[in-house]
Amino acid sequence: MNARTWAAAAAIAFATLMPAPALAQQDWAKVEIKIEKLAGSTYMLTGAGGNLGVSVGDDAVLIVDDQFAPLAPRIQAAIATLSKQPVRFVLNTHWHYDHTGGNEALGKGGAAIVAHANVRRRMSADQVIQFVGSSTAVKASPKAALPVVTFTSDVAFHVNGEDVQVFHVPAAHTDGDAIVHFRQSKVVHMGDVYFNRLYPFIDASSGGTLDGVIAACDRVLALVDDETKIIPGHGPLASKADLKAYRDMLATIGDRLKAQAGRKLEEVIASKPTAEFDAVWGGGFLPPDRFVTMLWGMMPKR
Repeated sequence: MNARTWAAAAAIAFATLMPAPALAQQDWAKVEIKIEKLAGSTYMLTGAGGNLGVSVGDDAVLIVDDQFAPLAPRIQAAIATLSKQPVRFVLNTHWHYDHTGGNEALGKGGAAIVAHANVRRRMSADQVIQFVGSSTAVKASPKAALPVVTFTSDVAFHVNGEDVQVFHVPAAHTDGDAIVHFRQSKVVHMGDVYFNRLYPFIDASSGGTLDGVIAACDRVLALVDDETKIIPGHGPLASKADLKAYRDMLATIGDRLKAQAGRKLEEVIASKPTAEFDAVWGGGFLPPDRFVTMLWGMMPKR
C-alpha cells in the first residue's frame, strides 16, 4: 500500500475520535464506498469510519456496522448493487459513532439492530471519550438507532447459508465489543479490537484495556486458520499472520511499559518502547508518543 493510501487510512481512523460537531464539517460527497467480495455471500465495504461486513443471499441482508450517519444513503445504495432486499439485520461491534452512525436510518427502514448489552447502555446516554480531551459529549442516540436485540455472551444467526457466530470479548477496545465469525465463508469481523497497520485506539473511558485486546486477539487466533479473511475495524483486509503480528506488537510494548512502573511518563516516552514498530504501525492518527501516553494511562501504578 502506497503512502497516499496509508494517509487516507489514517484520516479515516482519526475520524473515530473526532467530536460529533466536527463531523458535520466533513465533505461526505467525497467519500467513496468500495465493495470487496471476500467469500461465498460475504463482502467488505469501506468508506469513512469503520469497515463494514455484509452478507447477502436469499434469506436476508445482514451487515456488521454502518459507519457515519451522513453516509447511510450511500451505503444502502452500495448494498443495493449486491441485493435487492432491504437490510434486515445490523450487528454493531461496539458503540462508537463511526460504527453506529447509520443505525437510525437503517432502524427506521425496518432493520433489527443487534449488539452487546453495553452498546445499548452507552448509546442510551451521553458519553465522553476522555482520552480525546473534548468537552463535547457524544449525545445519546435517538430511539430508532438503539439496538433492539441485545446479548451478554453470544448470539448466532443462520442466514444465507452461513452460521454467523457472534461473541463478546470483555474489556477490549470498549466494554461492549463483539467478534463476528462467518463460519462457512471463513471471514471474521473484529471491529475496533483490531486496527490493521495502525496503532489502535483503546477507549479506557468505555471500559477498554490493553490486556483485553490481547486476550481477544488470542481468542480469534485460536479460531481461525491461514485461509481466514479478517476484517479489522480500520485498515486493510487482514490474514491470521497479520493479526498475529498485531497481537505480538501490542504484547511486546505492553510488557515494556509494565516493566517501567513507577517511572514518569516523560521517561517512558524517552525510552522509545515502540521504536522498532513505528515504521509499520506509527503512521496513523496515533503517533508513537501519543500511543505510549494512552497505554501508560492504563498501566497499574506501584
